[in-house]
Amino acid sequence: MFSLPRIACVGVVCLVTGTRIWAQEGVATGAAPDTSTGQSVQAEVPAAEAAPPGGNRMFGVLPNYRTASRAEEGTVISARKKLYIARRDSTDYPLFFITGFFAGINQLTGQQPSFGQGVKGYAHRFGTNYIDLAVGNALAEGVFPVLLHQDPRYFVRGSGPKWQRAKYAMTRVIVTRQDGHGLNFNYSEWLGNAAAVALSNTYYPEGRDFTNNYRKLLWQVGTDALSQVLKEFWPDLRRKFFGSPNPDQKLISAPRP
Repeated sequence: MFSLPRIACVGVVCLVTGTRIWAQEGVATGAAPDTSTGQSVQAEVPAAEAAPPGGNRMFGVLPNYRTASRAEEGTVISARKKLYIARRDSTDYPLFFITGFFAGINQLTGQQPSFGQGVKGYAHRFGTNYIDLAVGNALAEGVFPVLLHQDPRYFVRGSGPKWQRAKYAMTRVIVTRQDGHGLNFNYSEWLGNAAAVALSNTYYPEGRDFTNNYRKLLWQVGTDALSQVLKEFWPDLRRKFFGSPNPDQKLISAPRP
């Protein structure tokens, strides 16, 4: 009989697989015939894609795919691109090491005692921690931005007083850009993480009350706010301590099907 954690795992796999297939569909070279006019319609294929400021990973381990340069602010990305960002943030391999680390911390501190100890308890914690991250990313960065027409990207300021940049970064969980318009409340961040917390009640036997769910939501949103502060200053840290060039000025080939 399937347990709820296994069902949740299957759901995540299906969601990630579906977004990957959708990301590949329509990315084709050449023209497709328009049967209504008899003319050819060129498929939308980006020739090149700007690398995120600071590269694809911060410190070599933290996914950085939703970060964009200030010059891109105001541009609109497709639903396919939003789901692509969510998938990359959810499946990038360093995320599994991070998940393993926090699973170990949770086991040492006795979180979710019903999971037990030993290898079985650790595996249970690893699976549920990964589902938390993957589902939260998929909903807050992909599904809800598509449904609500909001931009999931974080746009790096890159200059100005440090306290203003930090304030700007932390408040992006409150406001975000509406596709083709100005700023709006970041419904995607809050609804996406709220939905992820609600779903987590299916595989966490303890802490299903309103208070614990509310704390989980604030923890996830707060974590996102702090990660955006890191995204803001990571290019500076990289240049200062690692002497790396600004990846904003590099181009990487767009993925091919």
